[in-house]
Amino acid sequence: MTDQASIIHQDGDVIDVPLNKLKTSPRNARRTPHSQADIEALAASIAVKGVLQAPVVEPETDADGASTGFYLVTIGEGRRLALALLAKRKTIRKTAPVRCVVDLSHDPHEISLDENVTRTGLHPADQFEAFRRLAEERGLSAEEIGARFGVSAQVVRQRLRLGAVNPTLMDLYRAGDLNLDQMMAFAVSEDHARQQQVLDQLGAHPPPYLIRRAMTEAKVSATDRRALFIGAEAYVEAGGTILRDLFTEDGGGWFEDVALLDRLVTEKLAAIAEDVRAQEGWRWAEPHVDFPRASGLARVYPHPVERSDADKARIAVLSEEYDALVSKWDAVEDLPPEIATRFSEIDAALEAFGDGTAYEPDDIARGGVFVIVGQDGVARIERGFIRAEDMPPPEPEPEASEPEASVERDGGRSGRDAEAPDEDAGAPLSERLVLDLTAHRTLALRDALAGNATVALSAVVHALALSAFYPAYDRPTCLEIKGVTAHLDGHAPGIDDTRAGRSVAARHAAWASRMPTAAGDLWAFVCGLIVTDLLDLLAHSASLTVNAVRAPYDRRPGSWAHADRLAEAVDLDMTGYWTPAVASYLGRVTKGRIGEAVREAVSDEAAERIGGLRKPDMAAEAEALLAGTGWLPTLLRKPDPVPGEVDVQDDASRLTQHAA
Repeated sequence: MTDQASIIHQDGDVIDVPLNKLKTSPRNARRTPHSQADIEALAASIAVKGVLQAPVVEPETDADGASTGFYLVTIGEGRRLALALLAKRKTIRKTAPVRCVVDLSHDPHEISLDENVTRTGLHPADQFEAFRRLAEERGLSAEEIGARFGVSAQVVRQRLRLGAVNPTLMDLYRAGDLNLDQMMAFAVSEDHARQQQVLDQLGAHPPPYLIRRAMTEAKVSATDRRALFIGAEAYVEAGGTILRDLFTEDGGGWFEDVALLDRLVTEKLAAIAEDVRAQEGWRWAEPHVDFPRASGLARVYPHPVERSDADKARIAVLSEEYDALVSKWDAVEDLPPEIATRFSEIDAALEAFGDGTAYEPDDIARGGVFVIVGQDGVARIERGFIRAEDMPPPEPEPEASEPEASVERDGGRSGRDAEAPDEDAGAPLSERLVLDLTAHRTLALRDALAGNATVALSAVVHALALSAFYPAYDRPTCLEIKGVTAHLDGHAPGIDDTRAGRSVAARHAAWASRMPTAAGDLWAFVCGLIVTDLLDLLAHSASLTVNAVRAPYDRRPGSWAHADRLAEAVDLDMTGYWTPAVASYLGRVTKGRIGEAVREAVSDEAAERIGGLRKPDMAAEAEALLAGTGWLPTLLRKPDPVPGEVDVQDDASRLTQHAA
């Protein structure tokens, strides 16, 4: 090879310079280093297509003006770094020739600046469409295109999706009437007609989240309980398609064929319902996506059953073996196969014994089951519902006696009257007189009950328990205390699967298993409870009547204020029941509200840091920042105490002592 140091160059010469003879120019205007991603992309392009534009160089000279044999890269430093990266990876030789243009007539700093300032980058829309042409005309895959341009296949897929949007949207993007975030929101679906429809519907400059919501409103999110219940694999196997957003974390995308999904849900629920009916012997079993609250059915609950001595002994042996295995192997992370198998066998054996409760055979013979989809996408089985036509006929009431009819049969009448039957002796009392007499008895009963706190407590518990556990047509009580339970899942879907919902349901089931089958036997049951149990049943039954929902159509400021006082009395701390998540709060409020929450719980700096993000990203970041801080929105915070309010914390203990 000719010694470059001995060559006299002319301005504009095109020469081949060994790669290891190219050096960074100290007069290059670009002082900020190239990003590694840019160098990777350029290296990938050069590896496929070579250097498309020759770098501009000047010969390096020493202090005496003699050539050193090296060349300073005035324009094309990025290309030099990309070539060096390829040489480092042994894709090319370190001495590979690089075609360069010699510039001797211009100031190196100025032309370096000019080359970076005056060039115009390719509009993103042109880039998107160019990628699409490579895919359509040359048949290149996303992976192949990515390899040629040094970007990931996912980035290529995103650009291909953007390049395939409705031409009207692309024209608006080129004109600056739509920004990239809006284009990405429209590109969540490839349906041009739907893109145009949403554009016409939302008008100019809609926020990206609103576009994305409109584009997917007729589809079902993969996080929906129906989608979780069926699963993506089964849905696709049945012929369904899943729409995926290439530009955001979409949580698995959206199920596009809603009719198919609903059919699969119905069929799977029906199969589970039939299995439960056949195995357990219920009269009927119905599948429902949602719990049919307005069915008007009565409900029965299981009651404790007495186990045989053999079963008790077997359960004790299994439990002891299980505890011994836990003590021995609890600290071992990877259990031996035989130990893991034994754990499974013991679990299955104990589970086969059940929880010690069972439904009455008569209830199973006339009752039924609802199988619904829980919020976690798992089938939930609700047993023990009785239709009105399947209820046993009520026992005939005894004929009312008329003691008044026999009053004064002998006394206070003449001898003739005593000898001759009084034709009016068996006549019923007038309605007016019955009202008069029973009014006196009612008032006397009120007075007597007010003087006996223990009996009054039992009567109130009895009335509330009738409302909580027995059908409306079978609530024999003379106290006009109506326990009304407002169903909350209509206001907050999935609330039954929260910590509070599960706790209330478990408590209710525990009490229901102790209740007598007939409502007429409840009074004796309540009177037989010890005081602590009586108070616990009162607390549970009364708790079901609480309604502190602030509905716009049902303004009850007095009730809302009382709910605050009640929350203060029980020292309610909502941090144990609710956390600020995207689904529960942050994704349903404005960016201003999100920033306010972060500012209150974390810091002003944290709120400013996420303030410039798109709303979905801002909400996700805020969820992570708020985790563990205990932050609550105003409606869920502890109310301010009312000065001078009576402390009711010890009322239960005082009542217990009084009753005792």
